[in-house]
Amino acid sequence: MLSKWMIPLEAACAALMVSIVVMLFSGVMARYVFSRPLGWIDEAVSFAFIWVAMLGAVLAMHRNEHLRLSMFVDRMSDRWRGLVHAFALAAMGAFLIALIGPAIEHVESEWIVTSPALEIPSGIRVIAIASGMILMLAVIAAYALKTVTKTNLSIAVVGVGAFIVACNWLSPNFSQLGLINILIFLCGLVILCLVSGVPIAFCFGIGVMAYLAFTGNVPLVVIVGRIDEGMGNIVLVSVPIFVLLGCILDATGMGKAIVDLLASLIGHVKAGMSYVLLASLFIVSGISGSKVSDMATVAPALFPEMRRRGNKQSEMVALLATGAAMADTVPPSIVLIVLGSVAGVSIAGLFESGFFVAMVLLLALLVLARWKARNEETGNIQRPSAKVIGRLALIAAPALVLPFLIRSAVGGGVATATEVSTIAVLYAMLIGQVLYGGIGWKRAYAMLVETAALSGAILLILGTASAMAWAITQSGIVQQLSSFLTTLPGGWMAFMAVTVLVFLILGCLLEGLPAVLLLAPIMFPIAKKLGINDIHYSMVIVCAMNVGLMMPPIGVGFYIACRIGDAKPDDVIVAIWPYIAALLVGVIVIAAFPALSTFML
Repeated sequence: MLSKWMIPLEAACAALMVSIVVMLFSGVMARYVFSRPLGWIDEAVSFAFIWVAMLGAVLAMHRNEHLRLSMFVDRMSDRWRGLVHAFALAAMGAFLIALIGPAIEHVESEWIVTSPALEIPSGIRVIAIASGMILMLAVIAAYALKTVTKTNLSIAVVGVGAFIVACNWLSPNFSQLGLINILIFLCGLVILCLVSGVPIAFCFGIGVMAYLAFTGNVPLVVIVGRIDEGMGNIVLVSVPIFVLLGCILDATGMGKAIVDLLASLIGHVKAGMSYVLLASLFIVSGISGSKVSDMATVAPALFPEMRRRGNKQSEMVALLATGAAMADTVPPSIVLIVLGSVAGVSIAGLFESGFFVAMVLLLALLVLARWKARNEETGNIQRPSAKVIGRLALIAAPALVLPFLIRSAVGGGVATATEVSTIAVLYAMLIGQVLYGGIGWKRAYAMLVETAALSGAILLILGTASAMAWAITQSGIVQQLSSFLTTLPGGWMAFMAVTVLVFLILGCLLEGLPAVLLLAPIMFPIAKKLGINDIHYSMVIVCAMNVGLMMPPIGVGFYIACRIGDAKPDDVIVAIWPYIAALLVGVIVIAAFPALSTFML
């Protein structure tokens, strides 16, 4: 029954995605071709975007695609796993129930605000938040009734209710504890939810809601306002567009065309296929902007040949994971776009710098791959003829244009990341249709729905993390942390060392975006006090975080790479550490030499 009413929801998400792409492209054409900017475009896109984000979050809930840390729950016995799962659902339900009222209040306050160009009440836009919360609550309730036993569900509901009552009773005591409440609610409660398998977005939301509700008098409508602000930044519209671009890249085979060309050029030398894998990740990342899309494109194309040449599965997956971490600063990187919007750093500058910083990490991995292949036999491997290479180059040429188009357009200030993402999607669709076999209507529809679901999961994290970052900032701990870190012996280098360590750990636990969202507003002002360039600091943060993301035994990206590469995590753990060490050497070099990040600016 639940799946039936998801059909119109999927159709609405697909229609909204198409409308966003069409409106953005119309705005670009009006500005650059006809020299007549359409002032209402940004407002209309903003309205559609928040609806895509919230309805996409509902779809992600229905499809069980919200990002979560599942390794602890997976290792529990069946009995305990069922009970913990019930508690997670009850906690998520309690969070949504508590926020639906404030979300409606937020709609009422926004209804009196009218958009300048379209003259439409802003309440029409933010009603998406209340609607999304109500629909997610319905999905959770239906899922709980279907998958959880009555006993476990009753225990969980009573337990969550008892926790709320106890915290409410103790709230006068909490108000006397000051900054200790951050450890209790924004650290302890969030970590408890995290290890219980609660989606990361809800972990942040539950922590900040409990902190505000039980330690002070701040109304919960503030949380809704921060979620709105965190999700509604127009710069973030490029996130779903680049996610869609990654889907198109995979569906049309454009990524495979690039991989085939590289294999024909350098696949015959020692460590040749390792070079091809790393170079493919570097180039393909410049098109898709998504690590998962990169790995899913490259692995199936290269692993069979690498296996035939005697490469171990664990080594291949280790190189795949660390190569994806290396390539995440290559534009268009979703992490860089989000970081730029949150920290107020030039996205064009991040794109320029990210390309060369990725080369430093690429060099570190290439050196290690060559050393590991020192005994590889290549005598029986024939290089393809010039005719074959030429044919592959001709096939791959239209696809190879994309990364350079994106980087040069944004880096040169010709267009914004959002405008370029739209142009890239339409270019990829056209080229894919004409030269690479095209995409059927059913596949295109599925890609639009998939994009909305993944984007909704990402953007909900951005919203709740924004609320949590605001709560941390308001607590006053930032000022104390700033005075401590700015007086560390060793100056800016010591601060950089702390930064690398912190983001390695958070990269393991929280995936990439949440770590950036939580700490960027805190760490960047401290970095400025120490005279550290924003672009340089951004590169260190992103690189350290990506290494942590692939670092076993906790890193989320590590397990994604194992799943894509069809390898046992226990085997890959042994193989990946030399590659992790190579990346860490690269991160240290990037941190120690600012010129590597800033010389092209």
